[in-house]
Amino acid sequence: MNALVTFLDGLPILSVITFLPIVGALIILSIRGEEAVVAQQSRQVALLVTVTTFLLSLSIWFGFDATTAAFQFEEKVDWLPQYKIAYHMGVDGISMPFVILSTFLTPICILASWHAIEKMVREYMIAFLILETMMVGMFCALDLIIFYAFFEGVLIPMFLIIGIWGGGRRVYSAFKFFLYTLTGSVLLLVSMLAMYIQEGTTDIPTLMNATFAPQMQMWLWLGMFASFAVKVPMWPVHTWLPDAHVDAPTAGSVILAGVLLKMGGYGFLRLSMPMLPDASVYFTPMVYGLSLVAIIYTSLVALVQDDMKKLIAYSSVAHMGYVTLGIFTATKQGVEGAMFQMLSHGIVSAALFLCVGVVYDRLHTREISRYGGLANNMPKYALAFMVFMLASVGLPGTAGFVGEFLVLLGAFQVNTWVSLLAATGVILGAAYMLYLYRRVVYGELTKDDVKAMLDLDAREVVILAPLVIIVMWMGVYPMPFLDVMSVSIDNLLTKYHAATAAKAAAAPVAETLLAWLK
Repeated sequence: MNALVTFLDGLPILSVITFLPIVGALIILSIRGEEAVVAQQSRQVALLVTVTTFLLSLSIWFGFDATTAAFQFEEKVDWLPQYKIAYHMGVDGISMPFVILSTFLTPICILASWHAIEKMVREYMIAFLILETMMVGMFCALDLIIFYAFFEGVLIPMFLIIGIWGGGRRVYSAFKFFLYTLTGSVLLLVSMLAMYIQEGTTDIPTLMNATFAPQMQMWLWLGMFASFAVKVPMWPVHTWLPDAHVDAPTAGSVILAGVLLKMGGYGFLRLSMPMLPDASVYFTPMVYGLSLVAIIYTSLVALVQDDMKKLIAYSSVAHMGYVTLGIFTATKQGVEGAMFQMLSHGIVSAALFLCVGVVYDRLHTREISRYGGLANNMPKYALAFMVFMLASVGLPGTAGFVGEFLVLLGAFQVNTWVSLLAATGVILGAAYMLYLYRRVVYGELTKDDVKAMLDLDAREVVILAPLVIIVMWMGVYPMPFLDVMSVSIDNLLTKYHAATAAKAAAAPVAETLLAWLK
């Protein structure tokens, strides 16, 4: 391990992982020949590059020092020195797991698209490789401008993936996704510019130690909230998500649910809470209310869906409600639960969309009523689907249980009623997921086209088997994941509570002085 750390110290490993997919995209762009040859070689290059990127990213995990909250593998190069803007990269226990999640899911998306995407394959693979660069870069960025560039850069390839290779109302859904997220991000940019004008720097670690006036914090927080709430997405700015999921190709839904929805939660942890603690405390009741509405309301909406993708999309909004709730409890259990929930949801929701993609590739419909009895002729599929369904429900021993349990425990320490209302989402989650599984997998096998459906092939087994293993691993032995983030979360909460306590202690003094002056 020490040899690995020494090797990585002399290598800009974060930049390599971030921009290697772009190199792959350039290689694919240079491929010439007949369309079928170009398509096949584009798939092979994309898979090779994304697998290599994932293997390189594992070196960060194995070389990571979980005993410190400091940023590691830092890279800093002056970019616009006259404006104090630098290319600054680094990871800590909060960002590093999301880097691994991004690099892990991308090769799975490439494999899932192997036969499903038949037109403009080269362009599709290039879009996915650019998307991976943007995702990884955003989680590694330690400068506001670099962060924002990657944060917004995600929109372009995802917009194209939905709008070109999607189905149904793909153009409408792509523009809705783009406009919702861009509108919120404009306000995020305004907040960033205000912070730069105030402090004269865009360096994130420096700004995490800055002190902004309470009134200014309120406006800055709302500007950031406008962007992060859309990304999560929180109710009521969630309506773009079901449309985007329904019309996106399977791999697009996988990366959208698996990684892109985590950008909002990550933004709260990286920017809102450490930089704007007073405003975070002030708006916590509002976040609780919106989170509870998301958990309960969207779970009820999921119960009445007849489209598999739309049901899972609404379930994602409900599960992300636990994330925002856990983050703003500002307790160790709540924030750890939110982090774990984001990671487990990234795996479980991605796997559920892949399961939908398996049957869609065979029957070309997502209507729940068109299926039934798949356990008879697709037993391997039924088993994998069952594992992911139970993880989504939060069954003990699966990844979904740990995060939800910790969030509810953290919420209980803050407010019993909040915890109680959030717990109803667990019951509703079991209702809509068991409803989906029963109608698709159980029952009599009566439809001829469903009878003709074949079980998982070798490629699909390779895709789903690692996800099954990780879901069980995270549920049975979650400590490797919790240990990585623990010290960074402790550091975040220590500074957060110190800042809010200082304001509370100063308030009576300020009131006394004001009364004396009067």
